[in-house]
Amino acid sequence: MIKHLVTEIGGIENVGVISICLFFAAFGGTLIWALCLKKSYVKNMGGLALQDETGGTDKNNSKGEIHHV
Repeated sequence: MIKHLVTEIGGIENVGVISICLFFAAFGGTLIWALCLKKSYVKNMGGLALQDETGGTDKNNSKGEIHHV
């Protein structure tokens, strides 16, 4: 039944091409956006996971252990 339904839809062969084009457009846009980011912004965002609640790095926790307060 599905095979019959798909063969009867007009223009269905273009759906695959349109899907691939949309995927590559989104991927290319994301890649261009990532390459255009400022290095200082990327460095700041990359260090967010290493900061404690006060905004500085946790120098006492050199082993990467998690301490709950």
